[in-house]
Amino acid sequence: MSGGGASADRALLPRWPLTAMIVWFPLWWVLGIAEMAWIPLAACMLLLMIRRGGIRAPRGFGIWLLFLVLMLVSVIGIDTSGRLIGFVYRAMLYLVVTLVFVYVYNAREQLTRRYVLGVFTAFWIYTWLGGYAGVFFPEFSFKSPLAYVLPQSLLQNELIDEMAVRRTAQYNPDGWLELAPRPSAPFLYTNAWGNVYSITLPLAIAYLDEVRRGWRFWCVLIAVPVSLVPAILSLNRGMFIGLAVGGVYCFVRFVLAGRTREVLALGALGVLGIGLAVGLDLFSRLSDRVEVSASTTTRSMIYEETWVRTLDSPLFGYGAPRPSFTSPPSVGTQGHVWMVMFSHGLPALLCFMLALTWLVVATARWRGPVVLVLHTVQLVTLVESAYYGLLPNGLIVSFAVAALALRERDDEVDGGGDAAREEPSAVARLGGGAPSAAIEPSAAIEPSAAIEPRAAIESRAAIEPRAANEPRAAGGGYVVPADAERPSSNLR
Repeated sequence: MSGGGASADRALLPRWPLTAMIVWFPLWWVLGIAEMAWIPLAACMLLLMIRRGGIRAPRGFGIWLLFLVLMLVSVIGIDTSGRLIGFVYRAMLYLVVTLVFVYVYNAREQLTRRYVLGVFTAFWIYTWLGGYAGVFFPEFSFKSPLAYVLPQSLLQNELIDEMAVRRTAQYNPDGWLELAPRPSAPFLYTNAWGNVYSITLPLAIAYLDEVRRGWRFWCVLIAVPVSLVPAILSLNRGMFIGLAVGGVYCFVRFVLAGRTREVLALGALGVLGIGLAVGLDLFSRLSDRVEVSASTTTRSMIYEETWVRTLDSPLFGYGAPRPSFTSPPSVGTQGHVWMVMFSHGLPALLCFMLALTWLVVATARWRGPVVLVLHTVQLVTLVESAYYGLLPNGLIVSFAVAALALRERDDEVDGGGDAAREEPSAVARLGGGAPSAAIEPSAAIEPSAAIEPRAAIESRAAIEPRAANEPRAAGGGYVVPADAERPSSNLR
């Protein structure tokens, strides 16, 4: 018969599903299953949450659940078996995003802020390492094990072929246009690379505030300027817009909060980035690309056609993107907003945009520099949804850190949580001062890191009912029931 301690252990949600998703991502990529590994791992999250019980979500999350309902109803617009397969795949990815959000929100004891930021710092490292591979070896490719087990008939599909044959860059040396190679590894497309880099770079910088002068601090600090080189050479205009919006926004918020050291640190990073851009001749490279590529004109034509055809089926859309009447990219691509509008209808688009806006607003209150970064990721995701496909990588990262910020907001009601400490940023100090005793000592990037116990009052707040005259329990929301085509191409 198990004792009380064993019962408490069974109630914990373990780290390994999120670790397997992100830290083991390079393994899934090499095997050819990176785009599908999310689904079984999210199913494990669901089973673990069902076993634990008492799963909660923050108030306002219902607007996202309503989007999921409208998205599922739009299946009535599907007209072929091929599009039905694509619809089911995208629907499962949306469910993955949902489960990751709810899991991180509830796994307070195991998925601490330090650990989650460490996991996504690892994701950022994989991204810029893949970027260097694309810069130095743009024509390198290899057949993954998936290519040897799938029948040839399936490999004729362009998307499946791109999963089965891994490439480091989107580059065609035999193409009609002389376009410079653009890194994409460890993702399918350069746009996915730029989207992930633009939202994980801020998280890596925020991670510096958690590790405080240890060897991880110095490794990540040195890696930040190193990572800028493949980012600049990617010529990814959408990524530049996202980074600029996030950087300017954080700069203004730091100024308003009187955080002089953070202002100086962010300003120095901006000067470094501009200096590297000038040194690598970014502006001439961008000008040359715009001159030989018609991507901007093509996008405007696709957007116009997407809007016009959506008006023919405004309530539930078409279920999936469709071939364009005028240009090669499909209608309902070249941006997540456009895919949702065309595939699932205007009501679904409204709910989707309200959900992203809710995440921005709900995390906006100042709770220290780290939580400001988590909030800024939501803003960058909202901006980039207009021209990037966000499934699966972008939404998973964004929703995971949103859950982290929201649970800290809700934990404040009980006087606990990581957000309660607000100290000068380690990024600004660049090694000055002593580490804070409040920071957990465990390793954040390694999946084998030790478990950091949380305060007893936080554990009780998650599992015990509170008296009527006491503050609302952490989460403050409602209980979530347990049974609860390629989206875009490059921004050239």
